[in-house]
Amino acid sequence: MATSGISRNSDVVMYYCCTICKTERSVEIDADFYCKKCLKYFCRTCINSHRQHGRWFYKKTPYGKDKIRKWPLSKKMETSLLICIIHKREKLTMFCPDHNHLCCSKCVELNHRLCVQVTPLPQAAGGKSTNFKNLSVSTENTLSQLKQCQTCQEDRIKSLKVSYKEHERLIVDGLRVNIVSYLRECETSTVNTTHKHMQYPISEMREEIKYLLADFEKSTIKEKKEELNLKQAPLKVVRNSCIRLHYELFHLHVAIPKVLGKELSFIASKKCLENIQQSNIFIKENFPNHVFTVNGKSVHNVKMPSESGTCHITAVCALPNGQVLVADYINKRVKLLNQQYRVVSHLDVRDGFIEDMCLITPTEFAVAMSNKEVQFITVSQSQLAKGRKLKLQHYCAGIAHNQSDLYICSGTALYKFTLSGELVCRLYEDSSADVTVFKCAVSPTGDRLYITSYWQDELLTLARDGTLLATYTDPALWRPVGLHVTPAGQVLVCGSRSDTVLQVGWEGQSKLATLATQKDGVKFPWSVCYSSITSSIIVGQLGDNILVFRVE
Repeated sequence: MATSGISRNSDVVMYYCCTICKTERSVEIDADFYCKKCLKYFCRTCINSHRQHGRWFYKKTPYGKDKIRKWPLSKKMETSLLICIIHKREKLTMFCPDHNHLCCSKCVELNHRLCVQVTPLPQAAGGKSTNFKNLSVSTENTLSQLKQCQTCQEDRIKSLKVSYKEHERLIVDGLRVNIVSYLRECETSTVNTTHKHMQYPISEMREEIKYLLADFEKSTIKEKKEELNLKQAPLKVVRNSCIRLHYELFHLHVAIPKVLGKELSFIASKKCLENIQQSNIFIKENFPNHVFTVNGKSVHNVKMPSESGTCHITAVCALPNGQVLVADYINKRVKLLNQQYRVVSHLDVRDGFIEDMCLITPTEFAVAMSNKEVQFITVSQSQLAKGRKLKLQHYCAGIAHNQSDLYICSGTALYKFTLSGELVCRLYEDSSADVTVFKCAVSPTGDRLYITSYWQDELLTLARDGTLLATYTDPALWRPVGLHVTPAGQVLVCGSRSDTVLQVGWEGQSKLATLATQKDGVKFPWSVCYSSITSSIIVGQLGDNILVFRVE
């Protein structure tokens, strides 16, 4: 686990600075490497000068951030541990068990005069020892949540940017088409029927319109950019806070095993607990397990005139530009819908039935096929095109993607693959019945995997390594199929026979809300997806219609 995103202008104390940058340029740059031979730290630029070690350099590669646990405890961290968090110039001297706080003399004077058990640090450190194993688990969980919160904000920032660009393009393109059409009408009706001298006013008109169009583009774009910056500003503030809290907690977590002496070890563990508490408060305030509220519904027919069979929408994916992909099992095709949910393009996939699909990038997605293949498809200018294929040794019932890893359900097992098709491992298996591992989804940070177990009527939650963390059952989750995790980590799941769409807590242990039922038009829901661009939950089902629920 490594930290990222700490900039030169950040208010975070950089515990490991590049030695070259600091000594030769008087600039503090976060270090990326440590050399145990010369006991120096290097950023990515200065590491090149380190090749002076010649053969030794290539034989004994400097430790990168992925091996930061092997770096020594920095002097900055040791000094920072001894300093009071509130009164930055004061050293810690006491501990208050009543408030579970480390204190300096000023803290005691201002906030702990009435506390009867304030104890000197050496005495407090000699008491009951800290359970470092439990502390490590708590720290890892909090770090994972902070990373998930950071990813959520970055996705929202990216979505706003994509939405702005698409909106800008549509406005300008629409105006351009109208002007060109108007000019053609003028040329046809005027130039061909009047004297040649009429061509000159029209030419002048053409030039004038070009100038007007340029001015319009500049003013509109400037206005939209200002609007975009205003919307992104609060998201960036929260994202930067996530980065700062993660950085501080991570370095404390890494430092604890290296700390020598009972007193310093006691301080490090207490500071780690304080940071966990502070981070958890921040997460609850900014990223509560937000429950969706439905405030509108629309129905959209996705059947094409040429199709005779009833549609069966087995997968739905929302693109960053607001368009939507749907997979039609019966008609063996992928359909691209515009922001009004009308079919604008399609691609036939005749080699097998489409079981599931997932986004890989904003312009590429992977389709899980019944013939044991994964077909990659690209989207460009509202057109779909086939790409490469992966051939597998087992059935492909469900598919998900996260951080360059593919997760594929075979019906009874969950496998992890690289994007090139190399099998990494089998994460989970249940051969007690058929279709025990049907569909899958991954949390934004990849620390939780979710599986629908069809015949068992269960939603399973796994750890990153495949360890079973939770099993959730509910009468409203009869024959669960469709499964989706939003960029904020909210879990959506469909009960195909109970005609329901539920929101489940990210822990996978409780129902937060019933979002839609048969009363709302839900019938055999087979797929579900959330679009952050339109704030909508899109439900694909057995039938020609998809349902779109506006949520907040």
